[in-house]
Amino acid sequence: MAFWFLFILLLGLATYLMVQRSVAHITRTPVWLLWLVLMTPAFLLSGWTLIYGAKQSPPPELILWSVFVCTVLYWVLFQWGRQIPRDTQTEAQTQPSESQPTIQPTPEPIVRPIEPTEETQLRNCFPWSVYYIQNIEYRPQSVICRGQLRTKASNAYQQIKTNIEAQFGDRFLLIFQEGFNGKPFFVLVPNTQAAKQTNTPRRNQEQLTRPGLALMLLAATLITTTLVGVQNAGVSLPPIWQIGSLFKLLSNPDVLFKGLPYALGLMTILGIHELGHYLTARFYKIRSTLPYFIPVPFFLGTFGAFIQMRSPIPNRKALFDISIAGPLAGFVVTLPLLIWGLAHSDIVSLTEKTQLLNPDALNPKYSILLAILSKLALGSQLTAKSALDLHPVAVAGFLGLVVTALNLMPVGQLDGGHIVHAMFGQRTAIVIGQIARVLLLLLSLVREEFLVWAIILLFMPLIDEPALNDVTELDNKRDVCGLLAMALLIVIILPLPQAIANFLQI
Repeated sequence: MAFWFLFILLLGLATYLMVQRSVAHITRTPVWLLWLVLMTPAFLLSGWTLIYGAKQSPPPELILWSVFVCTVLYWVLFQWGRQIPRDTQTEAQTQPSESQPTIQPTPEPIVRPIEPTEETQLRNCFPWSVYYIQNIEYRPQSVICRGQLRTKASNAYQQIKTNIEAQFGDRFLLIFQEGFNGKPFFVLVPNTQAAKQTNTPRRNQEQLTRPGLALMLLAATLITTTLVGVQNAGVSLPPIWQIGSLFKLLSNPDVLFKGLPYALGLMTILGIHELGHYLTARFYKIRSTLPYFIPVPFFLGTFGAFIQMRSPIPNRKALFDISIAGPLAGFVVTLPLLIWGLAHSDIVSLTEKTQLLNPDALNPKYSILLAILSKLALGSQLTAKSALDLHPVAVAGFLGLVVTALNLMPVGQLDGGHIVHAMFGQRTAIVIGQIARVLLLLLSLVREEFLVWAIILLFMPLIDEPALNDVTELDNKRDVCGLLAMALLIVIILPLPQAIANFLQI
């Protein structure tokens, strides 16, 4: 079994690297989602092996259908997020036939974002009292302006942005970044979004939000999480490919009601998390998709939900607010659900083999916050030798804590990575992310349930996409909120110290 786990782990890492290197630059679909689809057949096979053992072979229909469905889904997701330049859309129409001579294409000239005659206009956009420009670097898809900042960063960005728009209209997006040498610089990049909105009919622009697709995925996820909830309640379900038997069993409302508490609790937590991101993005007038759930008929019943933002983030304040809104909203919903679920959970004897992710005998001391909430909900009934047989709502609440902790990890493009980026700037955020990855890897030596996540974080890029104004710092209130978010992460993932356990009498 250990060999099989190692094999799946190595396969997953190799698949992730393959997807990241081969298609990440040509599609907007998240790399982790494409990886997840490719790995689903392996996960199904692993689940079968864990449940029935290696001696019983899985049905061929399960493997064949999973490979077929995942291949089609991968292709659909890839094409959905693919970015096709206009000058390559007619490539298929210009391919030479076998009877025609092959003509070598002429290399296209390097495209300059501005003409040489426009450089004077560009320099005039940088008043010497605001930002004394010293050097202009021309790249194929950007213009980098370096110099000395002579006023407050927020004032400089706003004034120069106004000047750029007066001279060049909406041709460019202006990015204000801090270099690795600590000196801020400006970058002008072509505003492709404005060009698309100009050339695209209005009826197509409004297709960003697809309520029909969102509702369909919501309904599918409700079904899959309900199935998992029914199984967690102790009801044995027939295999999913035996549709007739499965439908007959689920036509009984009493069976479905056993799975709904878990399903509704978990989906509420995940949905509110993504709605926090979505509504905050809308507040800052950032174009974003509706929350989309990812249904799966095994594991937790879902791989979560996600939104995609299609507009640049204006500043670090907006980056912070959008990033922290999701975990904060999800945690606010998780807290009462978890407390209610813990109060209705049963207390069982604690054994040496009690596992963290075993909802039938959960050791509350695996987490500081979980132990405190358990003591509040159960009072004197909870002792040092007690474990928890979780109520389905408590299972959903506990998973809500796990989701909150994973999202708050201060690494790369996770919510926590965005938060530390907004608080300390990109340079410091990279250092914090590297330290967090190492600390989680060390923690996995004593808490083996964190090993897979620690390895995934090792391959997650540390560099985050900058905001347009990525130099202006946050106010003190947001800095305090960010520190509290990191403190929340710590009390979720760290085990209960013995001193606090003695104080709580557990």
